[in-house]
Amino acid sequence: MFLPILLLCAIVEATTLGIQGKNFTVNGKPTFLLGISYYGGLGAPRQFIRQDLDDLKRYGFNWLRIWAVWNVFGDDVSTVDKNGNPREPYFRKLEWLVKECDKRGLIVDITLARGTLLPTQQSHLRAVRALVSALKTYRNWYIDLANERNVRDERFVSFSELKELRDEVKRMDPQRLVTASGTPGSKEDLRRYLFDAGVDFISPHLARNPQAPRETEGITRRYYSWMEELGRVVPVHYQEPFRRGYTPGWEPVADDFLLDLRGAIKGGAGGWCLHNGSQRDTPDNKPRRSFDMRERRLFEQLDEEERKFLNSLPPKSLSNKEN
Repeated sequence: MFLPILLLCAIVEATTLGIQGKNFTVNGKPTFLLGISYYGGLGAPRQFIRQDLDDLKRYGFNWLRIWAVWNVFGDDVSTVDKNGNPREPYFRKLEWLVKECDKRGLIVDITLARGTLLPTQQSHLRAVRALVSALKTYRNWYIDLANERNVRDERFVSFSELKELRDEVKRMDPQRLVTASGTPGSKEDLRRYLFDAGVDFISPHLARNPQAPRETEGITRRYYSWMEELGRVVPVHYQEPFRRGYTPGWEPVADDFLLDLRGAIKGGAGGWCLHNGSQRDTPDNKPRRSFDMRERRLFEQLDEEERKFLNSLPPKSLSNKEN
């Protein structure tokens, strides 16, 4: 008679991501998703990952973004091969990471991207099927079907292809949340994300310049105004804002990150990410942060300004939201 009780406890304790209007929910409660980039995490030793996940919780983060196809600095940690089939040991390591996050109440963004590692629609479909099938029992993750799908290079995924990918996810797992990162540049463009592709929320990638932190609130409000006019309102999720080490002549400081985060919250966004990556202006691109964690874990690679931002969390603007 004790087995059903144990199973019930396991179900209750599982971390479940959902959506209510323009808000995300975690275990049924409206929750602002405050997260961090963890792109090459599958290349990190498991002990590094455990320590980073514990630090995530300590600083008040509740989600992370990891890539399912990642080959940077000569280290291919992709979970699938170029045909979209599972690739070990990284495929099972992703499942382990999702499980570790589930135990800690953390949400996971699993991102796919069209390109040299996933070159065709058919390989893309197989990758989607493999991931959804293997991770179906976990409710603490969503899938970004195609990173920056609107960029007209090898990353490009058409709306018709995106719909096919989305429909395959929903066929296998109707409640799984899906998005496709890119920047809706007009109300018509946004309509195609919402109705043609049928994403559950939008994940715009905005500008990376000194003006960006001051523009986020207004851009967010514009998206919601368009959605009201279109008749479907979903969360706006900033999973990849500006970062340090990227823009020549501009290194955002802690106050820039805070301003951008507060602008997202004031505009009504559902989530925001402390984006981070390699340093473009150093010979070895170090610190590489989330792009390469083989030698040092993420929180050991964050620099002074990023740590200053961490020590300011949670900001006062989050005081009326779950974090």
